[in-house]
Order: sequence, then structure tokens, then C-alpha cells
Amino acid sequence: MQPFPHEYDVHLIGGPTGHATVSTPGIPELRIAAPKEFDGPGDAWSPEHLLVAAVQTCLLLTLRAIARASKVEFVSLEVAATGTVERADGVTRFTGIVLRPRLVIPAGSDRARALHVLEKSEKQCLVTASLSTPVRMEAEITEG
Repeated sequence: MQPFPHEYDVHLIGGPTGHATVSTPGIPELRIAAPKEFDGPGDAWSPEHLLVAAVQTCLLLTLRAIARASKVEFVSLEVAATGTVERADGVTRFTGIVLRPRLVIPAGSDRARALHVLEKSEKQCLVTASLSTPVRMEAEITEG
């Protein structure tokens, strides 16, 4: 890992209507628009989808690092997630994110240890730690 601080530069191009794009050098552009719930077309990534996806991907990448350091093997991780947006006290905001990870571990592995590593990964995830929104995890561990 490189020494801190880390900086991430992202460029956005958009106009008064339609889609926008976000980009950063060396990575494919993403097409962005408002979601259907906010009268958008619903055919592109929205800030709301990106926030939930950031929590999901951070869980996976953190799990990879912690599992490797803990010598806990896993076969795969699939994470369904739901972010809830509500209006409260005059502010529209995320009021909760529920992660439903399905961690597949090798047959005969220690399920309790795998769950501990998964829970530790959720708590140490950079994105989750940076949010004021509560994140709850409903984990499933299976052998495969």
C-alpha cells in the first residue's frame, strides 16, 4: 500500500439535461443520470446506485485483505444490497443500507471464523466508516 494521504481525482461532464459522464485516467467512463425515483431515465448509474455499489465493493476488497491476513480462505462473495432514501427533517438522505452477503467457504472450513472475518471487514470498510448512514449486514455463510 502507498503511504497516506491518498487522493482520487474524478472528472464529471454534464449539461442542463440528459446524461453525464464521470471519468478518471485509465478507467472506462461511467454514464450517469438521475434514477427513475427522481424522474430520471433509469438507464444509467445514479449517485444513489453508486453509493450502494461503493459499500458493496468496499466490503469485498476489505474482505480480501482481512481474509488473506487472517489466513481464512473463501470461494466467493455475492452481496445483494438495498439503500433506503427518505425525507426526514427537511433533508433527503440515505437512512440505511442493508448488505446481504453470501460468503461461500471451502468445505470443512470454520464458519464462525469466516463470519468473524466478514463482520470485521464490514466494520473496517473505508466507505462504510466514512458514512453517517447506518449499515446493517445480514450474512449467510455456505460451503461450496
